[in-house]
Amino acid sequence: MHVLGRDGEESSRPRGGEESPRPTVTLGRFLARDGSTGAPVEFDIDTPHAGLVVGKRGSGKSYTLGVLAEALAETPGVTPIVADPMGAFQGLADGATADVRARFVSEPRVPADSLPPQIWPKLFGIGPTSAAGSLLWRVAEQRSTLADMLASVDGEADRIAVDARPETRRAVRNYLRLAESWGVFDPDGLSPSALLSSDATVLDLSGTSAAPLGVLLRTIATGLYETCLASRPDRLPWLLLDEAHVAFDGIAGPALETLSTRGRTPGVSFVAATQRPGTLPSTVVSQADVMIAHELTAEDDLAALSAAAPTYLAVDVREKLPRTTGTALVIDDATGGVHTVSIRRRRTSHRGGSPRVSDSEGDR
Repeated sequence: MHVLGRDGEESSRPRGGEESPRPTVTLGRFLARDGSTGAPVEFDIDTPHAGLVVGKRGSGKSYTLGVLAEALAETPGVTPIVADPMGAFQGLADGATADVRARFVSEPRVPADSLPPQIWPKLFGIGPTSAAGSLLWRVAEQRSTLADMLASVDGEADRIAVDARPETRRAVRNYLRLAESWGVFDPDGLSPSALLSSDATVLDLSGTSAAPLGVLLRTIATGLYETCLASRPDRLPWLLLDEAHVAFDGIAGPALETLSTRGRTPGVSFVAATQRPGTLPSTVVSQADVMIAHELTAEDDLAALSAAAPTYLAVDVREKLPRTTGTALVIDDATGGVHTVSIRRRRTSHRGGSPRVSDSEGDR
């Protein structure tokens, strides 16, 4: 048995006087050149990791992320949180197996005060020193809920905005009304402690536009990181983000990069999956200690992957990428190994496939 993310001598032996081996999850099996499968390939989950799963649409990228999420949901001591922008992971929470405990959050919300005051102007693309930006920052700093922020601007509570010009108050009111329309702010919204439960959590982000998506991902990523910095939780979190390329351009980008570069020290694991690695920040690609690559064809994506490939990879990574769905090239920094792996079948349903005309009843 080979364990990804753990150096050779530590791959399967117990630590110290422990009777049981350190925890792993099964990713798949080695794939030989003749197409036959070999020994199991495990993924280390005893220590935190920064991972990257890449592949063009239909190559098995989301399926592989689901395999990892499913296995994590079966493992004591860790809690996976799956950010699902495409609605592909509801099957994880459908209770297909008794061992997989997961909940599906169809309309995730977060408290307004979980977003730092200085981020509010950035959320709407306005300068923090402009009249509207300054007022928005001040209102967010002194009021904890969106309703109270609106009340302050509207004059229904203590008027923080008393000295602001009418047009400035009107602009800020419009920004806050827009934020209200997103439906992602709630004083009783998700907290890090709620996410770090015994069940896995699938956050349904399908249909969520860029700004509210950024709000949710930033607050969740920051909350997990700061919670683990403050004290070691009973369960270590794994944030799994599908279609990660949509998240890094907005306000969530810095928080997600922090998980990639510094999350392992406090104990937060982060796995980003994307069909467009060429659009990710270079640090996210280069900091991945385990990279799982399915088929890619776009030149900029291949170039990004090749640029981030470790020096021990003797040939260009594009020469080794698989061409069949469900097969992946795995690059493991811990061992300096490069392996072709056949990803195992999921035990819960996968909803990431494209619909087919032949599956429709139509007017038959």
